[in-house]
Amino acid sequence: MAAPRVQRLVTPFVCQSCRHKILSQHSILRTFSTTSVYRADDPPPAASAVQTTLGALSSNITTSNRSKGFNSPTPPSKSMGFIDALDGGTSDDRDIDSLLGEYSSRNQNPTYLQKPHRIYVYSTKHNTHITFVQPPKSAAETSGSGISSSGASAAEKSKMVTVLLSVSAGNLNFKKAARGSYDAAYQLSAFVLGQIRERGMLRDVRGLEVVLRGFGAGREAFTKVMLGAEGRNLRGRVSAVIDATRLKLGGPRGKRPRRLG
Repeated sequence: MAAPRVQRLVTPFVCQSCRHKILSQHSILRTFSTTSVYRADDPPPAASAVQTTLGALSSNITTSNRSKGFNSPTPPSKSMGFIDALDGGTSDDRDIDSLLGEYSSRNQNPTYLQKPHRIYVYSTKHNTHITFVQPPKSAAETSGSGISSSGASAAEKSKMVTVLLSVSAGNLNFKKAARGSYDAAYQLSAFVLGQIRERGMLRDVRGLEVVLRGFGAGREAFTKVMLGAEGRNLRGRVSAVIDATRLKLGGPRGKRPRRLG
């Protein structure tokens, strides 16, 4: 019975009231620093695979351009002084002056104010008509008019000429139903372009407008001739292609269809 008594005396004993006092003293104590603790910054994210690939691609392009002789543009070393600008000016100023001089010369030159020549292609189901027209000019100024010689009278020289050439498939000895064929339209187109070249009318043609009317075989035939070897002299002068086909929307009754017996 002596051993349990010794063990009980050795163990520390704190009463209930003292225990509350000790806990209250520990709760009053404060830490040395009241600064809140912040979390450390995260490490920077690693470059993605897409960014790495793009960076390598851009460096390869730069290296290849330098090997081929392409360098990045360098800024000008220094700006031109005021005296230098008064003496010679920059190249941009000289370009502007030359451009203004060119436009002023064009305004003073009446040839630049002329209207373009026109080729009217009227293709129907039964025939094809081609007319070559120029801006209004006197006969003396028109090449190939036949009345610009010195023996012509003053009235003939002052006569205004607009139509230079007007032919149809019938002028090439195509009869009846043959006049509406594709072959007739093709030969007619080649004949007209040949006459324009042979009569020397090309020197006055500065611009050419092609006016197409109708849906006959002559439309496609003239286009083929113009794009072929026969139209190589006029093809570069064409400035516009106009479709003047008349579409009927209501209105009076149309003409009786023509029947070829």
